[in-house]
Amino acid sequence: MTKRVIFHIDVNSAYLSWEAVYQLQQGSKVDLREIPSVVGGDIKKRSGIVLAKSIPAKKYNIKTGETLFSAKLKCPHLVIVPPRYKLYMDCSAAMGKILRKYSPSIQFFSIDEVFLDYTNLERHFGPPEIAANLIKDDIKKTLGFTVNIGISSNKLLAKMASEFEKPDKVHTLFPEEIPAKMWPLPVGELFMVGSKTKEKLLAKNIKTIGQLANTNPDFLYSFLKSHGILIWNYANGRENSPVRNESLPMKGLGNSTTIPFDVTTKEDAHKILMGLTENLCFRLRNLQKCASVVSVSIKNNQFEYYSHQKKLSHYTNCTKIILETVKNLFTEMWNKEPIRQMGIHLTDFCDNDFHQLSFFETDPIKYKRLDNAIDKIRLKYGKDSIFPSCYLHSEISPLQGGVIKEEDYPMMSSIL
Repeated sequence: MTKRVIFHIDVNSAYLSWEAVYQLQQGSKVDLREIPSVVGGDIKKRSGIVLAKSIPAKKYNIKTGETLFSAKLKCPHLVIVPPRYKLYMDCSAAMGKILRKYSPSIQFFSIDEVFLDYTNLERHFGPPEIAANLIKDDIKKTLGFTVNIGISSNKLLAKMASEFEKPDKVHTLFPEEIPAKMWPLPVGELFMVGSKTKEKLLAKNIKTIGQLANTNPDFLYSFLKSHGILIWNYANGRENSPVRNESLPMKGLGNSTTIPFDVTTKEDAHKILMGLTENLCFRLRNLQKCASVVSVSIKNNQFEYYSHQKKLSHYTNCTKIILETVKNLFTEMWNKEPIRQMGIHLTDFCDNDFHQLSFFETDPIKYKRLDNAIDKIRLKYGKDSIFPSCYLHSEISPLQGGVIKEEDYPMMSSIL
């Protein structure tokens, strides 16, 4: 059988690299990648966090996900730039265009990570390591940013290889290299070993990936259940999913927002929920889908998270019907504590061109016409061109959330 060859292409400090390249193209004399800098939100808002950091920023122990306020305390001269999600999408798409020159089979699994199937392509671009360096240098010369490329016989090992020394490097991790290159690593560096799983493994004195690989899988199952078997297979380099050209079928659609002040009244909460619902239903209709499961989530000012969901009696993409459900779920779950974050998620989809109408859906034709009219106005004149009057003279903005965020991209799942 032909030996599979898989590349994992990972953009180095993606958001910051893309912002740096853009600013240099606009005439900036400073390369953000060469100074302590981060990409993050508004430092004046409580929700501002570090989304990406430069290598010099790492010397100050600045971490992705920490607050900008905390990062500034560590490095007072830290340069902070706001995120530009449209720019990131354009850069990602441009990288994809280059990768398709080298293989017809590529799969985006996040905005800055791509799998490429290089099987049987050696006669076109040479051995895998030569081809990977060719791809890496092509991206750097054409687009101005650097990538790491991992090479292996499956997606898991290719991804692990791309995490070795950075930036602008090519690494291999074939099955015969696992004992020397992967097993000595701390167990927390294995893909799908999160912080909680890591704590449980360390408590059992399993400190390295090699120790995990050589642990009895029945023992792992006893305290980690099926996830224990998964990471045991990963520790042994076992994974065989194909590189899929098509994206995974959409199973859900969500919208959330972190609020720059504590929400303490039902009226303010309802305004935020309405803004989230308006944006979410607009996206749902744009995808020509209907949903039947609605869930609402809350994170309070103590960072405690909880959620409720409801299965509707019918499929719908009607803003009014979904909003009523959202408000009812919120009323059931809210304990009157200050709220820091709110979110809505829709699942169980069907196409909107053919679904069963329901006697329980009030005036479906009337509301569909209203939604369609509002959608047309917003598409023509902008999302802020029409909104409910309750937002007038309010500190709360209509159409909450809705910007393209990390969670809008399909990230790594337990099945590569």
